[in-house]
Amino acid sequence: MSTLEIKNLHVTVETDGEGPREILKGVNLTVRKGETHAIMGPNGSGKSTLSYSIAGHPKYTVTEGSITLDGEDVLAMGVDARARAGIFLAMQYPVEVPGVSVSNFLRTSATAVRGEAPKLRLWIKEVKEAMKDLEVDPAFAERGVNEGFSGGEKKRHEILQMALLKPKIAILDETDSGLDVDALRVVSTGINKVREAGETGTLLITHYTRILRYVRPDFVHVMTGGRIVDEGGPELAATLEESGYDKYVKVGAGA
Repeated sequence: MSTLEIKNLHVTVETDGEGPREILKGVNLTVRKGETHAIMGPNGSGKSTLSYSIAGHPKYTVTEGSITLDGEDVLAMGVDARARAGIFLAMQYPVEVPGVSVSNFLRTSATAVRGEAPKLRLWIKEVKEAMKDLEVDPAFAERGVNEGFSGGEKKRHEILQMALLKPKIAILDETDSGLDVDALRVVSTGINKVREAGETGTLLITHYTRILRYVRPDFVHVMTGGRIVDEGGPELAATLEESGYDKYVKVGAGA
């Protein structure tokens, strides 16, 4: 069973003129194959820092603790090695890659992860089916990666990647950000289809509960002040929708 295990994770980020600032202050989290974990919390609580630290963003420095995937030391891996090992990050703000078509990007990515190029005939069928599920126009495949994409198109492209790469662990950083109701429904359907296969552990990072109405988590974790300060099941998300984060912010500030 694929397992991402985070123990006592401390992470700093370099600030202008003020030196390193600690963002994560001892995070513990375990995500197993087939599980969906929602990380919720206010702005500045460390949610995105957690996602980028797992993926290996060079801006963030791990000063203490460990991250392992199936017992292997993730922190010893480069960014590309983490992706090939099965860690997938859907970014909050996906970047443009002018001159690289979506179709070439997807097939190159699949080749790197699978260790060999997919058979072209089967690959075309696989891509078309995934695009249909996400209500993506086939012409989308010939556009430059994220070039001129709307917010909804960028998020659909991220979930299209996830569907085709079939990662062990998928980290979705505020995938619901900027989506209208229809786009949220479509994107959520794509996420759920990957989940239903039971081969991917999902870490869903969000401020709000609306995506959790479509993508039901097994576990909900509340993060403030760089720590996970509460945990529970889906009912915790309902409580947060009613009462907000105020009491947790006080806990995080006093920890």
